[in-house]
Amino acid sequence: MGRLRYTISRLLQSIPVIVGVITITFFLTDAIPGDPVQIMLGPSPSAQQAAAIRAKFGLDQPVHVRYFKYLLDVVQLKLGTSIYYGVPVTQKIAERLPITLYLLLSSFTFALITAVPLGIISAKRRNKPTDHVSRIVALLGVSTPSFWIGLMLIIIFSFWLDIFPATNIVLPWAAPAAVDGAANQIDVILTSIHHLILPTITLGTLQMAAFTRIERSSMLEVLGEEYVKLARAYGVSESKIVRKHAFRNAQLPLITLVGLQLTSALGGAVLTETVFSINGMGRLIITAIQNQDFQLVMGTTLVFGLVFVIGVILTDLSYAYVDPRVSFEGEE
Repeated sequence: MGRLRYTISRLLQSIPVIVGVITITFFLTDAIPGDPVQIMLGPSPSAQQAAAIRAKFGLDQPVHVRYFKYLLDVVQLKLGTSIYYGVPVTQKIAERLPITLYLLLSSFTFALITAVPLGIISAKRRNKPTDHVSRIVALLGVSTPSFWIGLMLIIIFSFWLDIFPATNIVLPWAAPAAVDGAANQIDVILTSIHHLILPTITLGTLQMAAFTRIERSSMLEVLGEEYVKLARAYGVSESKIVRKHAFRNAQLPLITLVGLQLTSALGGAVLTETVFSINGMGRLIITAIQNQDFQLVMGTTLVFGLVFVIGVILTDLSYAYVDPRVSFEGEE
C-alpha cells in the first residue's frame, strides 16, 4: 500500500503544477500581439462577421472570465474548439498525440539500447581508446542541435543515397489499405519502421549522449565501491561483477535522467516533426501558435505538461524496482 499511497500523493502534488501550466500558458497566449479573428477572416473583416466569431469562441468576454471558464472546462475534460481547424481541440489531440508518443517511445528506446552498452564499455575500459571514442560521441551528441542532425540525415540518406523517406511517418497499427504497397499488417509494421529510423535517430541522439555520460559516471562510481573491490579480491570475474553487482546499482541516476529528459525530448519532438513533416503534436502546436489559436495552444501545452508529469511519476515509482533500498513508506 505504500507505493499506492505514494502514487496518489504524487498525483495530487501534480495538480498545482498543471494549474500553473494552464495559468501561465493562458495569460501568455492572451498577451500575444495580433488578432486571431483577423487571421481567420483577413485583415478587413466586417464588424458583423468579427463579432460573430468572437462570440462563438468567447473572445468577447473579459480575460478573467475566460480564464475561470477554461479552468472549469478542463475539469470537465473539455478543451474548447480550435479556432483554426473549427473542430474540438480534443479531436485534434487524439489524432496527433499517438504519433508523437510513438516517436518519443522509439527515440528513448534507441537512446537506451545504445547508451547503456556504450556507458558500461566506457567505464570498464576507462582512459582507453574505446573510452575516448565513447566520450567524443557523447560530447558531439550533446552539442549538436537535433534539427541539424535531421537535415544532415535527410540530405545523406534520403537525397544522396535514397535509402530512407524524408517525410511523414506511418503508424504500425494503421490499416493496410491506408498504406501504399502494404498487403498485410506485417508490411505496415515494416513500412512504419522504415519511416521511423531517421526521425528516431534525430530525436534520440541527444538523449543517447546524455544517457551515455551518466551511465559511464555511475558505473565508474559503483565499480569503485568497497564491495566491488571485495568481490575482485575473492576472484569474481569482471564480467560477473558488472552483471551481478554493479549494473543494477548504477541505474538510479540513469532512471532519474530519463524522467528529466522528457522535457528536452518533447521540445525536440517539435523540431523533429517540423523537419520531417510529421503531423504530430509538435507541428500541431506550431500551427496553433502561428495562427493564434488560443484554445489549441492551451490544449497542446496542457497535454505536454501531463505527459511530463506522468513520466516523472513513473520514474519515481521505478526506483523501488531497481533498488530495494528505496522505500515509499516514509520509514527509511
